[in-house]
Amino acid sequence: MRPLPGRPRRSRRRDPLWLAAPALVLILALVVVPAAETLWLAFVDAGGRWAGLAHFQAVLQDPETLAPGRFPGSPPPWGSLVHNLVWVALHLPLTTGLGLALALLLQEVRGGSLLRSFVFLGMVTPLVVGGVLIRFLFDENAGVIPALFRNLGVESLARTWTAYPQLALPALILGSVWLWAGFAMVLYSAGLASIPRAYYEAALVDGAGWWSRFRHITWPSLRPVTAVVVAMTVLWELKIFDLVYTATQGGPGGASMVLALQMYFYGFRSLDPHRAAAVATLLTLCTLLIGLWFVRTAEGGERG
Repeated sequence: MRPLPGRPRRSRRRDPLWLAAPALVLILALVVVPAAETLWLAFVDAGGRWAGLAHFQAVLQDPETLAPGRFPGSPPPWGSLVHNLVWVALHLPLTTGLGLALALLLQEVRGGSLLRSFVFLGMVTPLVVGGVLIRFLFDENAGVIPALFRNLGVESLARTWTAYPQLALPALILGSVWLWAGFAMVLYSAGLASIPRAYYEAALVDGAGWWSRFRHITWPSLRPVTAVVVAMTVLWELKIFDLVYTATQGGPGGASMVLALQMYFYGFRSLDPHRAAAVATLLTLCTLLIGLWFVRTAEGGERG
């Protein structure tokens, strides 16, 4: 409809901004302001005076954060920071490798979509429920894993894993592989479906075997997907909280403590918001570094 004579024309450029205004207000109130306040708390003392890096130093000197004298010769606890690194070192290759293997196996199998749905159930399961399932899975009397090792004659592993310091962290990591592998499998399945079949047909004509086709066609084509899987998995491992809280509450004796749970204990058990804010800031810095790596990797892939 044409504007009436003498009436100013409304600028169409402002419409998107007005539509986004409610979301921007919510982001400002629920994300930006709390993040700025957390950063402020990390650098001031209880009286509001500038404390510099004192809270960060106190957190890093806390044996619950870092116990270098115990790693790797003694059983856990090694400190929440080391436990998070162990999560990344074990959980990342296991979930990525299992997700890729399941995507390859179910690609040509009849009923593969139904099987992928069952695997993906772990991804949509609430982590609180996942923590309870892990407790039952590794329980001496009701668990499948201890029963399996009991039948194999390995009595040292035929007990409640979450009750022993040397087994609690591996139980959480192995149990969470099922919960997260479905995510990697779905992304890899989508990546495999996007690879042109003509590549494989040309390779078959040239006599290439399965390994050669995987090495020269499948894996290079899946590099962007792998970057997404790695970035999202590491971020998930850094912020892991509810699964550990439900299954072990960081125990026994801090043997499965992680940074996010330690931040919660600082804030709501020790009533020390400054140390909690310091841990939150450290986690945010790690997250930003991973995000920066992902962006650089994605940009390099687009240029390549």
